[in-house]
Amino acid sequence: MDERDRIRAAMDRILHGTPERSNGALTIVALALEAGVPRNALTQRHTDLKNMFYDRVRARGGTPDSEQRLRKQICRLKKLRAADAEEIAQLKTDVEALVGALHQSMTENRLLHQQLADRTGVVRTLPTQSRSETAHTHCGPGQPTEFVDQP
Repeated sequence: MDERDRIRAAMDRILHGTPERSNGALTIVALALEAGVPRNALTQRHTDLKNMFYDRVRARGGTPDSEQRLRKQICRLKKLRAADAEEIAQLKTDVEALVGALHQSMTENRLLHQQLADRTGVVRTLPTQSRSETAHTHCGPGQPTEFVDQP
């Protein structure tokens, strides 16, 4: 029995639900295993038999397993893409809010530095914080924090 005959016989066994060597899945991998041929025999040498197999699967009203898997993967990827788009939109909103807050802080800082330079504000030194308190602030231990009061 030549390779093409073995493939046709394997096709019949799989489509009749009586596989002998494979799991009976409606895939080229299972067909090649059932026929005892390498997969590339179907994907390169006997593409007509591969196409015939898929046509017969569709004619029975079934969808090849590989197509079902791909459809599921497409669905999963579309959901992931939608979730990613939602996350990106939220991140863009967050960036805009952070840029606004940074701009406001920089403007206030410039104003305070100007008041300090012009001596129009009053500078006070705050009490030094303990080490445990400074662990949660940006000031180093023992460094006084200054702020300017508006007159």
